[in-house]
Amino acid sequence: MKILFLVNTAKEAACLCAQRAEEILTRAGAQCRHCAASAFGGAFSAQAEQMLADCDLAVTIGGDGTLLHAAAQAAQYEKPVLGINVGRLGFLATMEESELGQLARLVRGEYLLDRRMMLSASIEGATAYHSDALNDVVVSKGAGTNTIHFDIYCDGTLVNSYRGDGVIVATPTGSTAYSLSAGGPILDARIGGILVTPICAHSLNTPPMVFSADRSLRIVTSDHEEGGAYLSTDGRDYIALGKKDEIMIGLSEKSLSLVSFLEADQFRAIDKKLKGR
Repeated sequence: MKILFLVNTAKEAACLCAQRAEEILTRAGAQCRHCAASAFGGAFSAQAEQMLADCDLAVTIGGDGTLLHAAAQAAQYEKPVLGINVGRLGFLATMEESELGQLARLVRGEYLLDRRMMLSASIEGATAYHSDALNDVVVSKGAGTNTIHFDIYCDGTLVNSYRGDGVIVATPTGSTAYSLSAGGPILDARIGGILVTPICAHSLNTPPMVFSADRSLRIVTSDHEEGGAYLSTDGRDYIALGKKDEIMIGLSEKSLSLVSFLEADQFRAIDKKLKGR
């Protein structure tokens, strides 16, 4: 088995964890490679892309941000990902540093693959942009901007209008992230649904909404100057929206398989990491 390590080298603990993980997997018979820190820190280089294409499985070591950084590329090459958490919460990273002894199970094939849907987001208008998201797509007001008016369309039908600071469109995987902190519900990661959660809406009539994954959503913003609203996917990019830009969001053709060793790992993480906060 060929395993590629993607390590957040900004964390000393992640580097030490990677050394221990490689020792365990090498003894178990795996071939291990590391993505260069410079390649993984920003956009994936051609070398890093090739290493990912050649591996059987990718292991991210850091936190959920490290895994999210690798998600789109791993999904493109249909490579399963195991996240080892050395960060704070680590909902996506299904293994803790204290559980490294289980790594040998990868080589023996004693693991589960949990397929997670992803979202496709694009901008129609003067701004050209497209990206895929494992967690969420966020439209938010810029710094110094007052509230923004949002119109939400589902398959061409207006379903909600409100004024507020933004809107989060999340996958079930991302329902435990930013959407949860904004008052959204937790969804089972195996549900095929798209969660829409307003951010600080100036109305009592704007509850979160859950749409079927095969729906097409359109978000239209108004009452903002150029650069007064931004789009981000999985916490990256932050694309300034023009006045006439419209955001199209739907189910991506890509999906990501997360490696786990227990059924319902999502709920184990919630029980261990969220309830005590």
